[in-house]
Amino acid sequence: MCMPIEDAPETFDVTTDHERTGPPDQLTVAYGASMSAKLVEKALELLCGNYIFADRAQEAAERIRKRLAAGEYDQLDEEALGRRLTAELFDVCQDKHLRVRTRTEDVREALTKPEMEAAWREQQRLTNYGIARVERLDGNVGLLDLRSVASAGAGGRAIVAAMELVSQTDALIVDLRKNRGGSPDGAVLWTSYFFPDGETHLNSIYEGATGHTRQFWSHAWLPGERYLDRPVYLLTSESTFSAGEEICYNLKAQKRAVLVGETTKGGAHPTDAFPITPTLEITVPAARAINPVTGTNWEGTGVEPDVAVAAQEAFDVAYRMALHHVLASTTAPAILAEARSALD
Repeated sequence: MCMPIEDAPETFDVTTDHERTGPPDQLTVAYGASMSAKLVEKALELLCGNYIFADRAQEAAERIRKRLAAGEYDQLDEEALGRRLTAELFDVCQDKHLRVRTRTEDVREALTKPEMEAAWREQQRLTNYGIARVERLDGNVGLLDLRSVASAGAGGRAIVAAMELVSQTDALIVDLRKNRGGSPDGAVLWTSYFFPDGETHLNSIYEGATGHTRQFWSHAWLPGERYLDRPVYLLTSESTFSAGEEICYNLKAQKRAVLVGETTKGGAHPTDAFPITPTLEITVPAARAINPVTGTNWEGTGVEPDVAVAAQEAFDVAYRMALHHVLASTTAPAILAEARSALD
């Protein structure tokens, strides 16, 4: 799910309490006890003030403070400290969106929030809003290779165009094996094409700060033709994450797609990034997804496939399933010949 961009952080003076490791031209800094304590306490403050599960945040904070008092974080540079805190937070919270990490180069260069948002929009444009490939395969099977989930506002025209190109196929394969997530409303736009109207409740997101629950329903109107009464196969891997997983989870819960591949990574909570220093941040889930069918989500567990195979075999397996469907459902001689040839 999408991670909002935050404003520039308050900063710490690290010039009086650190040791520089390695050659002088390297930026890796190992912090002493005083600075480590400041960084860890700042991270815990942000965790406890924003995490959607307050009880887990408190439990994790108590454990980390004991280790802090024992000096376990002394002489760690930012990258090592981030890795260590991330692992310890996961031990308690089992939340793969909860991370302490070094910040991106864009943030280090102190771009303003509008500049960062503009850079993100440009990145989406240059990557074709996550749509890496759209193709009609032999046997009249559609293929969508979707690497990320653009927001409906930014990527809507591209999403509509992709669905139009596969609208006349007899079966559809959506490859999400390299999908690393994106926007919940983008996931809703994609999945709305597989339902007949606006009456399908796909997902809800509960926001901890406000106590508000936002419901996401299929769209009552869509540009172009819906993809109905034809099979949809979703390819998954252990790298499929966040909004890519939401597409899988929502369609599986509604029994509208067959998942082929591996159990996905398991990240379901919408996340905000909070700066600790100019070069270190903590990403904290401030909301949680609630599926209306299951009453839960895929956080920590991932989405299990219907047909479990290695990720590299998923396309071949799904394509064979699609071709067998085509052979059983169409009477067009040219399509039947293509399907038989493809199977051979």
